[in-house]
Amino acid sequence: MTMARLFSPKPDTWGLRGDPYVWAALRDHLTMTPVPGDAEEVEELLVRAFLAVVGVDLRTAEEESVFREEFAHGGMSSGTVHLATWRDRLIPLLVSRADLSR
Repeated sequence: MTMARLFSPKPDTWGLRGDPYVWAALRDHLTMTPVPGDAEEVEELLVRAFLAVVGVDLRTAEEESVFREEFAHGGMSSGTVHLATWRDRLIPLLVSRADLSR
């Protein structure tokens, strides 16, 4: 199984308007990547992929959110990625899905 399968279904709620576009970009970035053997490896892979896609290390970032033009598609917070949502909810969701798939 590849990491891309963990991204379905999408979450019902997001932090900010850029988050769904990051979700899709991460899925695409990890399309052919096999799911690692344990939860820590999955989390590390996701954090590294987030850094590659968004340009922010979730482990060290102090900002609450960042703006990325490539994720701006209209709306008040368009292009804004909510780091706390990724750190606290979305990355753990993906890790839990990997755990369930074993």
